[in-house]
Amino acid sequence: MHPVARLMNRVVHAGWRWVDRAGEIVPGTRAAEEFGSFGAGSCIDFPPATILNPSSIHLGAGTLVGRQVTLSVGWGVGEQVLPPRGLVIGDRCILGARTSITAHESVEMGDDVFCGQGVFITDASHGYQVPDRPVGAQFGPSDPVVVGAGSWIGHHAVLLPGTRLGRNVVVAAGSIVRGVVEDHAVVAGNPARVVRRYEAGVGWVGSRGDVRPELADDLDFLDPAVTG
Repeated sequence: MHPVARLMNRVVHAGWRWVDRAGEIVPGTRAAEEFGSFGAGSCIDFPPATILNPSSIHLGAGTLVGRQVTLSVGWGVGEQVLPPRGLVIGDRCILGARTSITAHESVEMGDDVFCGQGVFITDASHGYQVPDRPVGAQFGPSDPVVVGAGSWIGHHAVLLPGTRLGRNVVVAAGSIVRGVVEDHAVVAGNPARVVRRYEAGVGWVGSRGDVRPELADDLDFLDPAVTG
């Protein structure tokens, strides 16, 4: 590589890293102050995709939101009547890049929820039953969504209106979920179904009867010695 091109490559990457850091939404920035609440140690990477009506959005402490993520409440900019806590995200959550969460009534995520990339969560969808009206102009009813603490949502999974996940639920990548899922379950597919559930004293029982053993909790993922 020509020395000038090598130097320019270094300068561009250094500049991009500076822009990334300068553009983060963190406590103390004007953008963070527009949120309903923005917890200590939380960060929204730059650039976000869309932040719509942040006064109705609440982030807990120590939560990391990846780049190109959409967080929105309501149907549009400047909407006059909004739920005060339309979108609530707990402490120590991680939202992967290009995740999109759209709330119209209520989407609530518990503590320590991890989302892969490209996850989509919404509490409302469009209707289609008026034949002569465009589907995009037929607003369906809202149905709150709850994601229980400690859950993992795999890449490109979709949580539809009315989804209520229990604690420590695993949603397999690409799954489409609607309805109630019990604590300590693994769901997969379209539509998603429970493929494994925890039974105390037995282990993790699969839909075909196979059992994976329960493991001892000997690793604290929040221990600084582990996380650095």
